[in-house]
Amino acid sequence: MFDYLRDPQEIYAKSFATIEAEADLARFSDDQRPVAIRIIHACGMVEIADQIAFGGDVIANATDALRNRKPILCDAEMVRHGIISRLLPAENPVLCTLNDGDTHGLARQMGTTRSAAAVEAWADHIEGAIIAIGNAPTALFHLLDAIHHGRMAKPAAIIGMPVGFVGARESKDALIEYAGDVPFITLRGRFGGSAVTAATVNALARLARDDGATPDGTPGRTAGVSS
Repeated sequence: MFDYLRDPQEIYAKSFATIEAEADLARFSDDQRPVAIRIIHACGMVEIADQIAFGGDVIANATDALRNRKPILCDAEMVRHGIISRLLPAENPVLCTLNDGDTHGLARQMGTTRSAAAVEAWADHIEGAIIAIGNAPTALFHLLDAIHHGRMAKPAAIIGMPVGFVGARESKDALIEYAGDVPFITLRGRFGGSAVTAATVNALARLARDDGATPDGTPGRTAGVSS
């Protein structure tokens, strides 16, 4: 009934060729480029390239952390479930504490959201970890405040891509301004979400496994796996 492309490798090849042809990738370094391409691929918006921001030596820091079996701390279950475990180079733990303990009670006590309260449970895991925030601006604000005031150790990298109309843009602006020496990847503005956050982690995992995307952004041996 419908004439459409069915071969997965050809679909991937054409998708990445379209990104190469239509997105402005010139400002990305060789190590940033494959991650940027995976972000664009995850949302289907070549124009989002202008909003991608990298801070510090985030690719090296994040891939080293992944190879050293550091955990990935997620603000939402959708982010956690979007991370492909078989891509992780060292069976890295992927944790979401949103539903652990009495986050409702802690949130009321703190006068904030459950997502922000759940960040408190990261304290024992955060040193050298990968942070993946794709939904809650309050979680990103709370994390930055805790790190800034020394209440929490520093992670290896922050992927901060909360989505929404209230606080999302501002929380990512805060990440860019106040991350200090903590490397980060973010998307300026309102756009973000679980899919692009998980895709960013998966892109870093591919690089950490040494079989990820090549420097020109073409997919590596695991490209047939959904990001």
